[in-house]
Amino acid sequence: MNGTPVWAQLAYLLAAVCFILALKGLSSPRHARQGNLVGAVGAVIASVVVFFYAHLDHVVPILVAITVGAVVGAVGARRVQMTQMPQLVALFNGVGGGAAALVALLELGDVVGAPPAGFKLAATAFTILVGSVSFSGSLVTFAKLQELMTSRPVVFAGLPVAFGVALLGALLLAVLIVTNPAVWIGTVLAVVGLLLGVLLVLPVGGADVPIVISLLNAFTGLTVAAGGYVLGNTLLLVAGTLVGASGTFLTKLMAAAMGRSVVNILFGALKGGSTLGAGEASDRPVRSAAPEDVAILLGYAHRVIVVPGYGLAVAQAQHTLRELVDELGDRGIKVDYAIHPVAGRMPGHMNVLLAEAQVPYEQLKEMDDINSDFKQTDVVLVVGANDVVNPAAKTTPGAPIYGMPILDADEAQQIVFLKRSMRPGFAGIENELLFDPKTTLLFGDAKDTLGKLLSAVKGL
Repeated sequence: MNGTPVWAQLAYLLAAVCFILALKGLSSPRHARQGNLVGAVGAVIASVVVFFYAHLDHVVPILVAITVGAVVGAVGARRVQMTQMPQLVALFNGVGGGAAALVALLELGDVVGAPPAGFKLAATAFTILVGSVSFSGSLVTFAKLQELMTSRPVVFAGLPVAFGVALLGALLLAVLIVTNPAVWIGTVLAVVGLLLGVLLVLPVGGADVPIVISLLNAFTGLTVAAGGYVLGNTLLLVAGTLVGASGTFLTKLMAAAMGRSVVNILFGALKGGSTLGAGEASDRPVRSAAPEDVAILLGYAHRVIVVPGYGLAVAQAQHTLRELVDELGDRGIKVDYAIHPVAGRMPGHMNVLLAEAQVPYEQLKEMDDINSDFKQTDVVLVVGANDVVNPAAKTTPGAPIYGMPILDADEAQQIVFLKRSMRPGFAGIENELLFDPKTTLLFGDAKDTLGKLLSAVKGL
């Protein structure tokens, strides 16, 4: 930051500290809200300080762009439902990568004709390429989650060849930027990057899509860090590195939660190893019951574990569920929530959903902490979840989720599923636990069903 006043550098240092504290706060549901606010304060500081010391051109267009972006972001964040949060994250992530690529292209125009700067040109090429990949790849993940296109893997005969040729072409163009910088080469590199992003995400299906969102988030962070080097902005370098490192770490954790490698998640569909996405509803017979029957099971249990899933978010039934759990707790029944690392459509989805309903953090138990309790559990209440309790992950080597650690709900005395229909989970495969003699199904909208179940329990 040559030429930056000391006071501005101190302000940027404060913003960087805010980003670090925000990341620390977001690591726990208890402090996530505060962490988010601290990060927002850091972003405001970083954005405002530059107006007080730098001689900016086109100030009015910049302010207009900031205002439009702030309004769109605020309105969008308030209107988006919890079930659509992963799509919003994908869009935000894509916009970040695209912005970094555009800035790098503009900087490339300034570098042309200037004294050679090999590493800066390499960082510019990296930012253009990876930012473009993140932008187009994030748009495809958005389309898959929003069901604007099929959530199943999209594979065609020449996909591996097309991806390989595009990747090789991108590397050659990046080398050309370093050896013979030109804006047109950077533009072609951006177009090739857009193609690579699409080809990278198309083969990913079903429950693997959120993991790819996390990976693309790491890509965006790395592009912002590289862009910080290109611009000589230390704060961008720090912020991008934090996002890149945390995104990479989160991707590895999610892949481990699926019991697979990142490479298998990205390219597994080429050999039939991806989760499938949407599937057909089963017509096999199951045992179903009325809310009054399930209320008896719950009301006279000693230990109950609730397994929440994406269906809970769809029905917006978290408040009714909390009331039911509170009612059971008042009867002396021990109740906890079992949280699988990839439950929902993104990491922490269930934690955020239940925190919105003021569920005590002490009742939220991670998979590794609660799995040993299922054998001593009288009733497991599965609300809108499927794949995270599917025994196929342990018993069926050919299943796309085989090897994924799951919640051991099948070890409980009784299992109750709240489901809308017999459609499979996001992985696109049937759940044999639904047909287990210990399993009872309660069909209907989760919010409506839980309301009836709550009334029935109160009437015992």
